[in-house]
Amino acid sequence: MPEISKFYGIIIYMYIDDHNPPHFHVWYDEYQAEVTIKDGIVRGEMPRRALRLVYEWLDLHRDELMERSTLSLCLQRTGSGCRTARLPRR
Repeated sequence: MPEISKFYGIIIYMYIDDHNPPHFHVWYDEYQAEVTIKDGIVRGEMPRRALRLVYEWLDLHRDELMERSTLSLCLQRTGSGCRTARLPRR
């Protein structure tokens, strides 16, 4: 499971070959949730305080996450990626 961020005990994962809509997975203690990138819809359970931090993180990284999601979709369809989709440099 590719970990893309970790802060305050919250771990964010994003799978390359995951299903639509574009989303990421959040783990915090025994809680797990999926959060859509575009509109922040949550499926699963997460304490309110942790979810507020996740939303703040999403606001800061939404564009980067959408680029990652686009690249993943291109890799699934073509096996080589798209010319317009690039992973941002870290």
